[in-house]
Amino acid sequence: MTIALTGATGFVGQAVLDAAAQREIAIRALTRRAQKGRGQIEWIEGSLADTASLETLARGTDAVIHVAGLTNSPDPAAFETANVDGTAHVIAAMKAAKCKRLVFVSSLSAREPDLSAYGASKLRAEELVQASGLDWTIVRPPGVYGPRDIDYLEMFRSAKWGFVPLPPRGASSIIHVADLARLLLDLVDAPPALVRRQTFEPDDGREGGWGHKELAREIGRAMGRRVFAPHLPKPLMLAGARADRLLRGDKARLTPDRVGYMAHPNWVARSARRVPPSVWEPRIGGEEGFARTAEWYRREGWL
Repeated sequence: MTIALTGATGFVGQAVLDAAAQREIAIRALTRRAQKGRGQIEWIEGSLADTASLETLARGTDAVIHVAGLTNSPDPAAFETANVDGTAHVIAAMKAAKCKRLVFVSSLSAREPDLSAYGASKLRAEELVQASGLDWTIVRPPGVYGPRDIDYLEMFRSAKWGFVPLPPRGASSIIHVADLARLLLDLVDAPPALVRRQTFEPDDGREGGWGHKELAREIGRAMGRRVFAPHLPKPLMLAGARADRLLRGDKARLTPDRVGYMAHPNWVARSARRVPPSVWEPRIGGEEGFARTAEWYRREGWL
C-alpha cells in the first residue's frame, strides 16, 4: 500500500510519518522544500496551490490523507486560500489521478463556523469533500497535543512558573498526536461500511472531556508544579491578542480569530461521532500523554 500525505512536515504530518514507518507503509509526501531521504518516504516538492505536483502526489496511490492546512493567521482571508482552495485542489488532483480514497483532517471548530474564520473555512472544506464523489472520511480532531506541538507548549511554559491563564469556563476534548496518527492510517483501509462517508470526532476516551481547570492542573502536574489558573474574560483575551500581535507580529500565537473559538464553552467530542471501537480506540490518556509531552519538551530544550 502507498499513501499520499499532505502536511507531512507539520506537527500531525510528522506523527503520521512516524506511525507509517512503524508499519512499513510507503508514503508519498508533499513538501515545499527539499527533504532528506527517510525510509519508505518519497518526497514530492510542491504546495496545495500547485495542481501538477498534487497530481503527481496522488497518482498510483491507494489513498490520500489530507492533513495540510492553515490553523493560525492574523489575516482571516488566508484561511479561505489555504483550507478551502487547497482542499479543492487536492480533490481535483485526486480525480485526475484516479485516486478515490480520501481521509480529510478537519477540526472540531467546524461545528461552530460563526465563531472563527478558521472554523468556517474548515466547514466549507468539509462541504467540498462531501460533494466530491470521492470515497471520503472526515476526521474532526479536538485539541491535539504531543511532541513537536507549539500550541500547548505555551501552557507548559506558563505552568513551569505556576501560572496558566485560561479562557472562560468550559470543557474540551483532547487527543495525543500519536493516537491521531494511528487513526488516520487505520481509516485508510478500514471496513467501508463502518467508515466511508462518515464524519468522526475522536478524543482520548475521557467521557465529557476535560474542564479547563482540570487541563491546567494536569499540565501543572506534568511540570511538577501546582498552578494558579484563572479564567480570563473574552474582552481581556482580545486585548491579549492585540498585545501578542504587537510583540510577535505575524508570528503571534493568540489572534482575535483564535479567541473567537477559545471562548466557546463546549469543545467536547460527541459520542454519536465516535470512531467504531473495532476500527480504532485511543491508547494515550491525558495524564500519561501530558507527562510524556513534558518530558519531550524538556529533552529537546523547548521549555
